[in-house]
Amino acid sequence: MVELTRDDTIFKDQDVLRDSYQPTDIDDIIERDAEIAEYVSGFQPVIDGKQPYNIFVYGQTGVGKTLSTNLIIDYLNDRQQEYEDLEVLTPQISCKSLTSSYQVSIRLVNYFRDQDEELPTRGHDSGYIYEQLWAHLNDVDASHVIFVLDEIDSIGTDDDLLYQLPRCNDLGHVTETNVGVVGISNDFTFRDNLSAQVKDSLCDYEVHYPPYNAQELQNILQQRAEKAFYEGVLKDGVIPLASAFAGQDSGSARQALRILHKAGDLARRDSRDQVTEQDVRDANTLIEKGRLLDELRRLPTQSRLTLQSVILLADEGETPAKRSAVYDKYESLVADVGSSKKSTRTIHNHLSQLSLKGFLTVEQKNKGSHGGSYFEYDVNQFETLEEALDDSDLI
Repeated sequence: MVELTRDDTIFKDQDVLRDSYQPTDIDDIIERDAEIAEYVSGFQPVIDGKQPYNIFVYGQTGVGKTLSTNLIIDYLNDRQQEYEDLEVLTPQISCKSLTSSYQVSIRLVNYFRDQDEELPTRGHDSGYIYEQLWAHLNDVDASHVIFVLDEIDSIGTDDDLLYQLPRCNDLGHVTETNVGVVGISNDFTFRDNLSAQVKDSLCDYEVHYPPYNAQELQNILQQRAEKAFYEGVLKDGVIPLASAFAGQDSGSARQALRILHKAGDLARRDSRDQVTEQDVRDANTLIEKGRLLDELRRLPTQSRLTLQSVILLADEGETPAKRSAVYDKYESLVADVGSSKKSTRTIHNHLSQLSLKGFLTVEQKNKGSHGGSYFEYDVNQFETLEEALDDSDLI
């Protein structure tokens, strides 16, 4: 049995490796000098007392967007103290659980209200909500209000707020306060899917955070490891290997830190004094399995049945498999589990979606000039995916 004790020979401060860890100084963020310099420059009009840029920050999860945003906002708030004519408010809103402009607008209005006066989340038309928001912005005792909207892509195609809010000064809705927006997105395609008007309003200043490469991740892990682990705990190849795994997969510092954290946890669980490369390999497998399981839980039942059909074919050595073979196996599986059967067209759509999500690989085959073409499917990361399904009750 694992003993609960404070006698830890591995971790000096494991919180340094967690997602929630927040450095106290902007200089603590390494490997992002160019992006941070660009980002900070975007706030120059605010310091000048002018109309702010609307800034769009994008890049995949775990590349430092939100972390650096928090520290840059702190820096802006410190710098404004030097100027008597500046009073900058910086409301920061996570849009992760908000799926429409209406829901985000309600959240923004309620930012300015006491709890007992907050608007309910439904029951008003959008025009009324905007009127309330403009009234609060005109009444607020501030020279600037900069709304930071994290994971703004959660609102999908309902982007009316992203036209109204960045242009509220230009349209004459707000005349007493300079309003700006910082929109942060994990979705590269979100910007491309915005209407032309919204894109012009929201994206007049852009900062792109690319994925980290393995060397950059290694430097980040080394910096955190010095605070997180006792000296001499990590064997020489641990940090390079954890960085390589994350660099090859996602380029995410969050993933690299999770691998390193889990490797340390495995060593501690086994009452060992050092973290080895094998711990890193085991940690990467466990994290990948957990990630796949999370993604599997989000799949509709028919998608999971389609995926299980391909896995069964792979287990029988029958992959890569044509759509017809997958559907035959699907019919057999549906009969076994007592689920309703869908049409071939529906299952073909699920196969395409599973390929886009990375669960399956797909290859187009061509029989020649008169033979036509067809698709063949196989399982990506077969052993990990099969184990994840076997350890769950998803089928």
